[in-house]
Amino acid sequence: MKAIVMNGTGGLEMLEYAERPDPVAGPGQALVEITFAGVNFMDIGILQGMAWNEIPNPKILGVEGAGRVLAVGEGVNGIRPGQRVAWVYAPGSYAQRIAIAADSLVPIPETIDDRVAAAVMMQGLTASHFATDFYPVQPGDVAFVHAAAGGLGLLLTQIIKMRGGHVIGRISSHEKVAIAKEAGADHLIVDAEGQFAEEAIRLNHGEGVHVVYDGSGPQTFQGSLDVLRRSGTFCWFGPVLGGPGPINIMSLPKSIKIGYAVFFDHIHTPELFRTHSTKLFNWIAEGKLKVRIGGEYPLADAAKVLADMESRKTTGKLLLVPQSGSLFLT
Repeated sequence: MKAIVMNGTGGLEMLEYAERPDPVAGPGQALVEITFAGVNFMDIGILQGMAWNEIPNPKILGVEGAGRVLAVGEGVNGIRPGQRVAWVYAPGSYAQRIAIAADSLVPIPETIDDRVAAAVMMQGLTASHFATDFYPVQPGDVAFVHAAAGGLGLLLTQIIKMRGGHVIGRISSHEKVAIAKEAGADHLIVDAEGQFAEEAIRLNHGEGVHVVYDGSGPQTFQGSLDVLRRSGTFCWFGPVLGGPGPINIMSLPKSIKIGYAVFFDHIHTPELFRTHSTKLFNWIAEGKLKVRIGGEYPLADAAKVLADMESRKTTGKLLLVPQSGSLFLT
């Protein structure tokens, strides 16, 4: 099979579109033909050596996708050959096939196609965690969402609005205004330099926001502190761009609460994974949650798609297409 192999830690030059042995489903696993693989900032972090260092190179990049089960190993129940499935974390997803633990799979409903299922897993479950678990948004709450036109930002905005909240979104260019507005953002601030707090407070009638969701790296950390009201909540995420450095807890202002949100805490059992995934699928089927696909690329162009994502010029979710010709879509 074809796969995107990481030959060492570094930049995109370390990636290779290569032939790899076909995987085999072992005990408790399913063999899946991948139709779409999701692209995430996590993949860039792995390439830079932030994770998976215990896995020897060369190794296959990617963690998210959707496809059809070809075979199952011994001891697998609830997953069968021919079934369409999706997953959120399975190392080796930038490939045409993958052997994956059956407990890591969720069946895709007939009302959802593979493309949408692959696009919503990582970012949808992350957005769900942020707005329903880490900080359960209440009616009337005002949230500040960084990168509001990105795949995560668009889903997070919609979930906040479903829960009765209001959204002030930050975007990097005027070209992204319409997309973020369509997702439901009440106000938008175009800013690429981290100068947004004063305008956000003005838009909220002189008050800070209840919660800020910031995965934009150290550049925006101080602004996100400034934009919060008393006893507000700071949801920090996204390790790829780095952290703010050491924090003196006694210097934190306005009795705010600050934490590092990890979506795995939202789905730390197979039961929770399937419960929250089903909720996402139901929202999509009911028209409450719209998934924007920002681009589809052949698997061989993985380096290009990662470069496009890292440039911050894209919107929505980016996908890789491992199979040539017809795809398994409903």
